[in-house]
Amino acid sequence: MGRVGRVLARVLDGPPTASRERIEARTRRLVLSSVVVANIGGALVVLALAIVVLPDPADLADAAALRAFNTALLLAYLTVAIVVGAVWGLRLFRPMRRLFLTGRRLADDERRLMLRAPLRMMRVHVVLWGLASVGWAAVNLWFSPLMALKVGLTCLLGGLTTSTIIYLLTERLFRRFVTDALSTRVPEESGVPGVVARLVLAWTLGTAIPVLGLLIFGAVTLLGVDVTAAELAWVALALGGTALVVGVAVTYLVAQAVAAPIDSVRQAIAEVERGGLDVEVPVYDGSQIGQLQAGFNHMVAGLRERELIQDLFGRQVGEDVARLTLEHGVELGGELRDVCVIFVDLVGSTRLAATRPPIEVVTLLNEFFAVVVDVVERHGGWINKFEGDAALAVFGAPSPLDNAPTRTLAAARTMAARLAAEVPGVTAAVGVSGGEVVAGHIGAVHRFEYTVIGDPVNEAARLTELAKKTPGLLMAAGTVLDAADPGEAAHWEISGEVTVRGRTRPTRTATLRAAED
Repeated sequence: MGRVGRVLARVLDGPPTASRERIEARTRRLVLSSVVVANIGGALVVLALAIVVLPDPADLADAAALRAFNTALLLAYLTVAIVVGAVWGLRLFRPMRRLFLTGRRLADDERRLMLRAPLRMMRVHVVLWGLASVGWAAVNLWFSPLMALKVGLTCLLGGLTTSTIIYLLTERLFRRFVTDALSTRVPEESGVPGVVARLVLAWTLGTAIPVLGLLIFGAVTLLGVDVTAAELAWVALALGGTALVVGVAVTYLVAQAVAAPIDSVRQAIAEVERGGLDVEVPVYDGSQIGQLQAGFNHMVAGLRERELIQDLFGRQVGEDVARLTLEHGVELGGELRDVCVIFVDLVGSTRLAATRPPIEVVTLLNEFFAVVVDVVERHGGWINKFEGDAALAVFGAPSPLDNAPTRTLAAARTMAARLAAEVPGVTAAVGVSGGEVVAGHIGAVHRFEYTVIGDPVNEAARLTELAKKTPGLLMAAGTVLDAADPGEAAHWEISGEVTVRGRTRPTRTATLRAAED
């Protein structure tokens, strides 16, 4: 939509935050005034063509008096028809007004009532213009059959054009009403003209009716009516000028009715491409275009739901595992991976649960796990699972991690320091190990999890138990220290050797140097 279109939209639609009462009153005034102006304009064009431009039959006794009579007759009928049309149109507007002001979700038949309001408004004016055409022709039939044919057809063609313009204007002015009605659902059978019908309509009004006027004029001339060259030129200029003006106006209205919603979808697609999924296209059309708008909204809603599920999935199992599962699917089993693990466990959690209210215990656990998760993720690791008051972190699976031993030891040091400083209400011990594990999806086809299984996991848990009895509450396997960078290894020292429960081989243990405890 161009700058002119945006300005026109603001003028027609009013402030986007306006109340329903203000929107209803504004729409009612705009529809009433535009319908009155369109009818007056159409009547003046018909009057100019029938009385001034198109030549009168040669057999008229007093052509000037008849022209004056026809002018007065048409203007009198126009005055009455405008009043009748306004009252009739306002009565048709009442059900829409009532439905719009309720603000509730509408049923399908009520949505169709909203969508078909412009068609009903058009029918009102087709009836009024049809009565004018028949009545005007019948009155002039007393004077001349050719005169009756001239004024009747001119009035009929002009009335059809005016009524169609009223339909297009009303459809645009009712946009706020229709948008509200279609905000939840678009009826499959709306009963409104589709894209093809609108384009044919534009061609009919801009091309077919003026050409039909020329054909009728030529046929009347062939029947014996004398037409001078000047009269022929005036007729050609008048019908050609009318075709240009009306054609441009109708084509613009139809083009806007088709292009504006498509442009809104295009802009929304661009927003989605930039990553914004909160966009929603207002649906204000009941044709294929409305289905397109609604389909886009449904698609984006599905994307939002998928992103939400993916986000929740990532929080449940970790972003790396979620990405691996979404990209490669699920296959039960695993693969050998060389990883490092951290096991962190609260000291005295049983006593904590027995001496404090459950809500307070849960609050402390959440504060404890918040620090653990933040430290692990900052160092490139992944929380494999929470086990009551403990957590298992993995470095090197499911995604490979450069220099995992160094990162793991640094994460363990940082975790111990931050837990002591930020969560003084609890005491936690940290154990670190590393080696070869099996990493993959374990469980049943309908219920599984991604995890790591192997000796390093058991060793880290046992080292955590030993760490609870050391001053720094932190203990690592010597094999991890051997593989770490010298800068990180300088913070640690080998403290001894122990055979932990469940293992047959001794484990060299490392703790923080005395200056770092």
